[in-house]
Amino acid sequence: MLKKILWVILISIILSSSNPAFSATLEQEWEDFLHYTKIGRFDLAKGYGKTIINSNPDPVKLLELSEKSVKGYQLLQQAADNADDQTLRQICNEVLDIIEKSRSQKRTDPEIILQEIDRLYTTDRGRLTAVERLQNAGEYAARYMLEALHKQTDQQNRSQLIWALPKIGKDAVRPLAAALQMTDTGIKAEIIKALGEIGYPQGLAYLKYVIENSDSDELVNLAEESMRKIDPAALNVSAASLFYMLGENYYYHTDSLKPKQDADFANIWFWNEQEQQLYREKVDRNYFYELMSMRCCEWALKADPEFGKAIGLWLAAFFKAEANGLQPPDYFGENHPDAYVYATTAGPEYLNQALGKAIKDENSRIALSCVEALADVAGEKTMFTEVGPGESLAAALSYKDKTVRYSAAIAVAKVSPSSPFPESKLVIKSLAQALVENFSNEDEEGDGLWSEDLSSEYAARAVRAMLNLGKTRNEVIDLSAAEEQLKRVAEYGKTEQMRILANEVLSYIDTDTAQQMIAQVAMNEENSLDIRIEAFNALSNSAKLNGNKLTSETIDSMCELIASRSTDSQLRSAASGAFGALNLPSRKVKDLILDQSKT
Repeated sequence: MLKKILWVILISIILSSSNPAFSATLEQEWEDFLHYTKIGRFDLAKGYGKTIINSNPDPVKLLELSEKSVKGYQLLQQAADNADDQTLRQICNEVLDIIEKSRSQKRTDPEIILQEIDRLYTTDRGRLTAVERLQNAGEYAARYMLEALHKQTDQQNRSQLIWALPKIGKDAVRPLAAALQMTDTGIKAEIIKALGEIGYPQGLAYLKYVIENSDSDELVNLAEESMRKIDPAALNVSAASLFYMLGENYYYHTDSLKPKQDADFANIWFWNEQEQQLYREKVDRNYFYELMSMRCCEWALKADPEFGKAIGLWLAAFFKAEANGLQPPDYFGENHPDAYVYATTAGPEYLNQALGKAIKDENSRIALSCVEALADVAGEKTMFTEVGPGESLAAALSYKDKTVRYSAAIAVAKVSPSSPFPESKLVIKSLAQALVENFSNEDEEGDGLWSEDLSSEYAARAVRAMLNLGKTRNEVIDLSAAEEQLKRVAEYGKTEQMRILANEVLSYIDTDTAQQMIAQVAMNEENSLDIRIEAFNALSNSAKLNGNKLTSETIDSMCELIASRSTDSQLRSAASGAFGALNLPSRKVKDLILDQSKT
């Protein structure tokens, strides 16, 4: 047995020394991978690619190899995107992922950044090399450069830091802008000058905030000078307006604001007042823009508490962030209220602003969230606040997605407006459609908000909204326009509750056919006792409101039901109440009394 084990070990050693797959270095495997990919020998290329992945390679070493062979790296990218062989595409993408993660780690490594900052204090050539690498580090370099500037006492070294700071470029704007909250006036002055030299419009709002709020004439003058370098016209715009415009740019994902693409996260920078230093919060890239839009709105309100437009944009951005289905960022903390809580607290004015933006942008998810919040808080005088042409709850009644239309109709019906408005017919049209969604197999193009699971929910909400219109005797929204749909549900509804409610709504419609349908349901022996009793109650209400609209045949049948000894006592009581409410001629009542006397 021992001999067999020794032979296995010996054979393994021989194979590993003679087989290139066992002895090849990472560099050889990389070169072979690229070579066979280039000449189209994908079977061999896949083998070397798998070997690289399975060997758990040093990411930094793999990055260095890719940087040495630029054309090879480009070939790998092309194969990952366009190769016909799916397995090869997957392998190429996995190798590229390793390289990109290493690239991100390398450029964000504090130790490397600090080494490059120290290199600034050396030769001219060293400074140029350091600046190039600090530019690659981008926003991460800004933090450590400010800390170095705070600690550095040597004037020559400080001057090199000040010289290099703006050369980081636009990636440094976000952390530098956040650092303007520091108390160190000297370093703040250098940040203001750096923002002007970078020349990126993103810094305008923060510079104008300094002008409007700083007690230092020096900082105000420097901020004005920097703004002139970027955009002199912005000096005539308030900080709140500039923050709002920046927030809108984030909201619409302006390409120039996007973070580096070498990681699956992005950074939002904050200033720690106590520690007097920058820190970052990692957030998912999928809602980075929305979170930054919210931050800009918050700054707009700091600049001008009366700048109400920022509240509407903030709500829209929060709803948009939530639409990604991601967990809130860590910096929100535990038990942070969701967007809906803020929306209902903010009230109709700001909700209408957010809704107007959603309708204009055709963003159905935000529109639906705003409409649902308006349904909770809007009154007749506030629900139709017009933000812009075609941008209000009234506009939502004709929106392309039926989920939004139905919710808007329910919201309006819940308020039961007393003043006429042009879209009143759209309200009852949508309520009627929502009511019979359970019966419809048709669908429409939309934004994916609607699902069959919602049909029962919206049908129930629609019938209750109609009932509210009936109970409030609303004269603006014509319930009779939904009579056919109500009759259909009253007779064939999928649940007893829906049938009961539909009959109740019918009782507020002043037509012969509506009252006759209620009586038909009440008299139908195939219906459950509960449905029949409630239908008679609805018939009683209809008779009180609209008078008798039944045929003589139906009235005779009711007499027989009431007179019959076999009729359930509760049913007889309900039928008697309806019969009395009809206020029939004395002959009908006489017949009922005499019929019972014969027994």
